[in-house]
Order: sequence, then C-alpha cells, then structure tokens
Amino acid sequence: MAHAVGMDADDARAVLLREFGAEDGSFLIRLRADLAWDRAAFTRLERAMRAVCADSAGDELLDRRLAEGFYHLATWVGPWTSHPDFPRPSPAEYYDACLERLGDLADWYFRGEHAYVEPHTWPEL
Repeated sequence: MAHAVGMDADDARAVLLREFGAEDGSFLIRLRADLAWDRAAFTRLERAMRAVCADSAGDELLDRRLAEGFYHLATWVGPWTSHPDFPRPSPAEYYDACLERLGDLADWYFRGEHAYVEPHTWPEL
C-alpha cells in the first residue's frame, strides 16, 4: 500500500531495518559514531516510520525487530543528544519537533492509532 510519504510498506520496512541496524549512512550510526544529526537521514527514517505505522495500524501482532527500533529511538535519541557538548541541530524548534515526532510515532506504532484528531496531516520536519 502506498502512503502520503511516498514509500510503500515493504520499502519502508527495509529502510527501517537498515536504520535500526545502524548500517552505514543511517541516522543512528551518524548520531552515535559521528556525533552528527544528519537531517537527510532523519527525514528518511521518519518517513519510513510513518509509512510503517500507517500500514500496521490494524495489525494484532507487531514485528519485534521494528518494535525494538521504535522503542530505542523514542527512548535513546533525546538523552543521547541532550548532552551539552552534542552539536544539536538548529533551530531548537526543529530539534524539539523531531524528538516529539519520534515519541509520537512510537506511540502510534504500539497503539495502532496516533493521538491526533483526523484528518491529521503530519508536517514535514
């Protein structure tokens, strides 16, 4: 199924498995190893997360590999990047919106529905 983010569910799952596996060029590897917030990598990750959330909204069972990745991002990125020496992206509103988005997407993935009133349009970050 295609989604507004322009990625079908299979492609989105493949992106997330690479991202959650911290493969070369992934948002996680850039964040952890290079201490760099890669905006393009974050956008790729966030769009794939949205596509998977939309596709799996009605599923009774969740893929553990994906669940672990959603949880890890929602609970690790904020504390890791909150260190005063971490070069957070600017403006601060972008950074704050990204952290909020990770939490919102994890919530959506685990609950099967997002917390926003429909129709809801996810703004690009």
